[in-house]
Amino acid sequence: MQRKAYVPGIAALLAALLAGCTGGSGSNSRAADPKPGDVSVNTPAAQPGKYRTLPEACAAVSHDSLDSLLPGIKQITDQDQRDTAYEGHATLTYDTDRRVGCGWKVESTDATDHLSVDFERVVSYDNTVSDDSRAEDIYATEETAANLPEASASATPSDTASATGSATATPSATPSTSASSTPSASTTSSASTSADPSQTPADLQPRKLSGLGDEAFLDDKLNSGSSTAQQRTVTVVFRTSNVIVRIEYAEQPTASTGTPDSEEMQDKARNLAQKLVDRLND
Repeated sequence: MQRKAYVPGIAALLAALLAGCTGGSGSNSRAADPKPGDVSVNTPAAQPGKYRTLPEACAAVSHDSLDSLLPGIKQITDQDQRDTAYEGHATLTYDTDRRVGCGWKVESTDATDHLSVDFERVVSYDNTVSDDSRAEDIYATEETAANLPEASASATPSDTASATGSATATPSATPSTSASSTPSASTTSSASTSADPSQTPADLQPRKLSGLGDEAFLDDKLNSGSSTAQQRTVTVVFRTSNVIVRIEYAEQPTASTGTPDSEEMQDKARNLAQKLVDRLND
């Protein structure tokens, strides 16, 4: 008998609790206030970048491009060695969705040539900052570090993405020490310095490039290494959406009196850069 009296009592208690919950959920009830600093659910998150993956770096450069940039490859008579030279060496990275790279080094009868390419996919972890905006900031930092000569106000922009086009910069700009995407400039007498504007044609000086991705710049340094031969290093950096690509092309002649041709090296580097833009957009 006690058992029968107990069960209805519990049922009545549950009914009362349910009624109380229902009565407190009227149309005039207020939603809980968001905590200070919380992003409102009505605030749209910043847009993600265009690119979600990166190409395989060592396969991104065609054999034709490597033949042009590294002429010593075609001088290799052993087929296995030539195939190995084409393959390059992948840069060690720990997240290939975020960064990949590849490098090549080939000797010829006239010079030793180096080529490296680096792809970085920028991701913003701030919901209020887009991937593109974050990539713009990183690119701007690198361009500032390159310390490019300022373009003349009266110059007529003529720089295009073609391998033969070039921008007009002021011939009187003062030379400056220039850092590549991985700064290693030194203040010693053997430091790598930008091409001297008094000796370099205006259209071959370090400069911004137009028509190559969303924004781009080119740096050109001539330095003396451990030997008397001068090594020239041409760097092209460009950004397209949330991907930043860095190309470094260097040549050191075999002859101690040799000096690599600036125009030829710049044309080759820019031509490769345009091909990489096209590959990213395929």
